[in-house]
Amino acid sequence: MEKILIIGGAGFIGSNLAEALYKDFDVYVIDNYRTGKKENIYFLDSSKIFNVDILDSNKITVIFKKYKFDYVVHLAALVSVAESIENPYLSNELNSVATLKLLETIKLYNREIKKFVFASSAAVYGNSSELPKKIQSPVLPLTPYANDKYFGERTTVNYYNLYNLPTVATRFFNVFGPRQDPKSPYSGVISKVFDSFENNKRFTFYGDGLQSRDFIYISDVVDAIKLIMLSPNTSGNVYNVGTGKSTDLVSVFKIVESLYEKNIDIEFKEERLGDIKHSYADINELKTLGFTPKYSIDHALKKYFDYYGVSVKWEKWWLTMWR
Repeated sequence: MEKILIIGGAGFIGSNLAEALYKDFDVYVIDNYRTGKKENIYFLDSSKIFNVDILDSNKITVIFKKYKFDYVVHLAALVSVAESIENPYLSNELNSVATLKLLETIKLYNREIKKFVFASSAAVYGNSSELPKKIQSPVLPLTPYANDKYFGERTTVNYYNLYNLPTVATRFFNVFGPRQDPKSPYSGVISKVFDSFENNKRFTFYGDGLQSRDFIYISDVVDAIKLIMLSPNTSGNVYNVGTGKSTDLVSVFKIVESLYEKNIDIEFKEERLGDIKHSYADINELKTLGFTPKYSIDHALKKYFDYYGVSVKWEKWWLTMWR
């Protein structure tokens, strides 16, 4: 069975990917649980989970020397744009330097790797008016997070061009779905909308609420990663991972409102520094690999609604039992 390492595998995207792969691959995870949760990967043997910081080069090297992975998916990052603005040095260390060190470790000790996948972000496009966002579109990173992600993806591609490592980068648009923690200040906006409705809390729109995004359900993201990882001709490329459609935040709010069949208070505040007004993906390169998103925004929100209600009720019951 082929070995795959998911770095950041206890997080939102990583744990969903691990769960989709562990029956067909020998799945290993590196995570320091800064934002990930061990319970997210309950289905993995503990011997295949390494509680290691990605900046700890010595421990990372030991792991690669021992296991010789067939595939590596690098999802670990400082995920908060706001935190990257507050602490640009930490953002650079986690999102740029760690990626460079990781690729160098693979070059030295795991050259037989079949594919290295780096998770970049649509944030690299910045606030350009060009829509949809194409891989060939100008990039204008507006925050340390976006800048460091761009460094990471270019470094990833360079390791293919310069050293012939089979590397590929993905630019994720706005991913949502199960295991996205709404209590985290760094969580996606959709999970925060659900949390507000579930707990009858006021929801805050930053700006006018008409900012639009390419919201993609986690199941589609997992399918895209698998396709990019396993396709033989993806090395050296960058792929947008989205649906190719945009939805404004007010529309998302109204769909969720109809699912809950109730109203909650809302407020509007000034848009935040570094926020982007409109964004959606051109996914033609991904489509050439055979990718088609399975979930429309309505379908995806309904599926998340079905999951979210059960998940919250289970969590409340569990906390009650253990008080």
